[in-house]
Amino acid sequence: YAADLVLRRILPREGEGWLSEESVDDPSRLDRTRVWVVDPIDGTREFVEGIPEWCISIGLLEDGAPVAGGIYNPATGELVLGSLETGVTYNGDAARVTEPEPGERVTVLASRSEIKRGEWDGLGDGLLDLRPCGSVAYKLGLVAAGKADATWTVVPKSEWDVAGGCALVRAAGGVVTLADGSDPRFNKATPTFPNFVAAPPRLAERIRGDWFRTI
Repeated sequence: YAADLVLRRILPREGEGWLSEESVDDPSRLDRTRVWVVDPIDGTREFVEGIPEWCISIGLLEDGAPVAGGIYNPATGELVLGSLETGVTYNGDAARVTEPEPGERVTVLASRSEIKRGEWDGLGDGLLDLRPCGSVAYKLGLVAAGKADATWTVVPKSEWDVAGGCALVRAAGGVVTLADGSDPRFNKATPTFPNFVAAPPRLAERIRGDWFRTI
């Protein structure tokens, strides 16, 4: 709550909307051209358990599209910043998504609980290097920074989970889509998505066509 109050005090300018996991939703945001979408702590379970896989996630929307984002992991000191205009930096250094060549192993950040339940068993014909990770926003930030090749989920996510990371992945040369290949549109009355795929362009097509449906 304290982080939410700080961010709300310093981010929105006059006429800009606000959507946060820790704030009562104000429907006036639906009429705003620019909207800030914030998760003050994404990965609460990891935060509570002392696992360094949580972050503060900030996204800026223009006309329902994520155009800028910032993801900061205080536990590891990692800061991913960027916009569609400026590109992405990881701790101040320029960064881009990584595009594995056909036949190369693919590093995928996956939900730790999904891996434990066996939902990823046998996926990828041995090509996937699965790495369990907590916060979905943190996963997206790492993909944007080129620290992993892809991440995806079949579990519904809220806009505040993914807005900042979506902007960063796209600014870093990647794509973010739903499982059917459509673009997620933000600032909706019900701010949720049924699933999410984030990867470099060619790999995203392969995920949606060969791997996503098999989980």
